[in-house]
Amino acid sequence: MIEMEVEGEMMQFEDYFPSMMEGLGADAFMEELFQGFNQLMDKEKGLITFESLRRSTLQLGLEEIGDEELIWMLSEGDLDGDGALDQTEFCMLMLGLSPGLNGGTGQFYRPEEMEGILGFC
Repeated sequence: MIEMEVEGEMMQFEDYFPSMMEGLGADAFMEELFQGFNQLMDKEKGLITFESLRRSTLQLGLEEIGDEELIWMLSEGDLDGDGALDQTEFCMLMLGLSPGLNGGTGQFYRPEEMEGILGFC
């Protein structure tokens, strides 16, 4: 169980990424992340925005997640400061939040490593 402070409250979540990576393999695991990104993104903008994230939480029955938490989620991964997450930022955030994948070091993949994994030019 992983504990993380959000807006002064401690939240707990299970880190399933290591077992997913082991069971699926790296390529299939990354494909799962891509699918997650596609589910959360604004289809017109190709980004995860506050509005698309709010819509997704409602569709998933997660109404209890407040606007502050959604804003925090976006800000944690928003590397370019545009207020939204592109696919690279999303994947870097997801991988960086998994102590099981980063050895508990909090060490994120470097952007050039992510670009190789994601197949970007």
